[in-house]
Amino acid sequence: MQHFTKSEISYIEDRYEDFLKVIQDKFDEERMARIDKAFRFANAAHDGIKRKSGEPYIIHPIAVAKIVAQKLGLGATTIVASLLHDVVEDTEYRITDIENMFDSKVANIVDGLTKLSGDFDLSQALTLKKILMTLSDDVRVILIKIADRLHNMQTLDSMLPQKKLKIAGETLFLYAPLAHRLGLYAIKSELEELSFKYKHPEEYNRIIYQLHNQEEKRNYLVEEFIKPIKDRLKTENIYCNVTHRLKSTYSIWEKMQKKGVTFDEIYDLQAIRIIIKAKPDISEKRQCFDVMSIVTDVYKPKPDRIRDWITVPKANGYESLHVTVMGPQGKWVEIQIRTERMDEVAEHGFAAHYRYKDISNYENELDTWIERIREQLRNPDIDAFEFLDDFKLNLFATEIHVFTPKGEMISLPQGSTVADFAYEIHTDLGNKCIGAKINLKLVSISHILQNGDQIEILSSESQVPKLEWLKFVSSAKARTKIKDSFKLEKSEHIEKGKIAVEEAIKNAKAPLTANNLKKIIAHFNLNNKEQLYSDIGTGFLELGNINDILGKKAENKLIKYWNITFSRKKKGEHGEIETEEEATGKKIDKRKTFVLKEAQDNITFSLAKCCNPIPGEKVIGYLSTDDHVIIHKTECNKVAKLLSSQGERIITAEWTKFKKHAYLRRLRLEGFDRLGIVNEVTNIISKVHTINMRSVKFDTHDGIFEGDLFLYVHNAEDLDNLVIQLEKIKGIDSISRVEILND
Repeated sequence: MQHFTKSEISYIEDRYEDFLKVIQDKFDEERMARIDKAFRFANAAHDGIKRKSGEPYIIHPIAVAKIVAQKLGLGATTIVASLLHDVVEDTEYRITDIENMFDSKVANIVDGLTKLSGDFDLSQALTLKKILMTLSDDVRVILIKIADRLHNMQTLDSMLPQKKLKIAGETLFLYAPLAHRLGLYAIKSELEELSFKYKHPEEYNRIIYQLHNQEEKRNYLVEEFIKPIKDRLKTENIYCNVTHRLKSTYSIWEKMQKKGVTFDEIYDLQAIRIIIKAKPDISEKRQCFDVMSIVTDVYKPKPDRIRDWITVPKANGYESLHVTVMGPQGKWVEIQIRTERMDEVAEHGFAAHYRYKDISNYENELDTWIERIREQLRNPDIDAFEFLDDFKLNLFATEIHVFTPKGEMISLPQGSTVADFAYEIHTDLGNKCIGAKINLKLVSISHILQNGDQIEILSSESQVPKLEWLKFVSSAKARTKIKDSFKLEKSEHIEKGKIAVEEAIKNAKAPLTANNLKKIIAHFNLNNKEQLYSDIGTGFLELGNINDILGKKAENKLIKYWNITFSRKKKGEHGEIETEEEATGKKIDKRKTFVLKEAQDNITFSLAKCCNPIPGEKVIGYLSTDDHVIIHKTECNKVAKLLSSQGERIITAEWTKFKKHAYLRRLRLEGFDRLGIVNEVTNIISKVHTINMRSVKFDTHDGIFEGDLFLYVHNAEDLDNLVIQLEKIKGIDSISRVEILND
């Protein structure tokens, strides 16, 4: 067995000493001795084992334990488990050894972490179900796992590019929302930042550069803004700390994407935070409102931007007053007002409650969330990825608060419908629901609820759940209960769907091969043929044009709109015709960047219809079969799910020059109407010889125009150049790209 060198041993001891400095004042001698025992045991167990970065593996458990102690503020038992969390997985020691050396609590936590190790592929989706069964018993398992993921993200540089993408995508898809759900704001933000850095490095560096360039000016304006507030608070003898925090690069980028704006158009880059040193004899809520009154005396508030999360805290326990005011520079500024206790909970979330309260007696929305997880886990037949999807639904970051006829408040995901509310009350009520009364008005079962609605559910004994309900319900509980009602019919649906798929392939005059089935499964982003048959059989999915799915070429009379397709047949060495399966013998190497070439005889990739990438845009590949890749934009909504659930199939991809073939894109134009503006737009397009128009649609009302351009472009560069020219036209206010290509 290989052992560490003297310098490596010295390095380990130095890192351990740094860790001890963080915790030395927090625990008594007995607990410190227990932590030291855990370190010595883990260090001996990992002797000679190194990470991919080349450093001793024990550095990782030390770092995780430091995060658990410093950023989560958890106790000695959790720190001991953190130091031991990889021992069972990576060495010959077993859970019984951990229990004998320490105790059953530590052993149970380590056992839970061992089950949750690795990537979220199919088997890990199953183990996720197992570990969540113990979530309500000991949430420390999840807290340590989040700390583990944070350190892995902090040390991601040593990984291969496709591995970086996979881990970053997995983190953004599952771990960041989970951290948010547990109220771990600081860790959630860092996970998002690191994921953004590795998924979109150019955009990340660009925003960092822009923030750095404006730092001095920004700090000056902030200080000028908060000075009169500080003076008034001092005059009123209110003791507090006024700080400001810069918006994260990820949240800036996300806002830029959602609103279709540039960096310079993002004004709320900083949030002002007033943290009150609360007086014990006055309620915290009253003190916060007193401070808000002072703030709104100094600056005029925006009435529709006052948020009271003290009266009604968020589901993760977050409490704060948010008010947006008009600053002296003519910009809206958000101010957050909270006490020191509230700030502690805002930063450390459930971990703060765990540290200060008896968990068994601590009741809040988290208990409701855990119960929802339990309900999902009671269904043993649920598909692993389906479970992962439903679990993700339960991590909703934004919730609404609605009321029963008796005034009981219910929290639901934003976008919930009457059906979601009915199922939240009781399964039978959901199954029999036909609609509701809201403010004395009759609404349908699919009606989307608004914050503050008081709902009276209307039911009928003759009503039964319908599959189309799955298309509009938002909560995981409602989806699970609707699917449960159709369990008995599942086998019939599968058989019906199988017949329909086989008949469609036969009518398309294509062979019934495993490869063609894989194409259909990949097209709908499903996991297996049983799921395909079931969804088709129930009517939840429609096959549509099977020729398009299987990759037949289509040609436009006006212009050849070349769709990258699956090559059906190809000439062999001796001139014979080979089938697809015979011609594509060479497997694609996942470790190498997949190069997209325009001029290739046997096309081994296709373009995803969900995001319609064009040459020059940043893309990644999804390996649908060993010899075929589906190309997605890196920011495609489906990519996050693929990275988290099937990350081993994700590969890096890059374009070569594409000049022969054209791709349909849609531009949305908005601005002020004037005589001749449409003519100017079409003239500029016609002068760019590499771009052809399919259609132009313009609509004007009250001096404002909106227009859609459907264009055939060769690559992203041509489209960018066109946009630059169009932006110069007088009257055009904004130009955005629309992914939906249907009229």
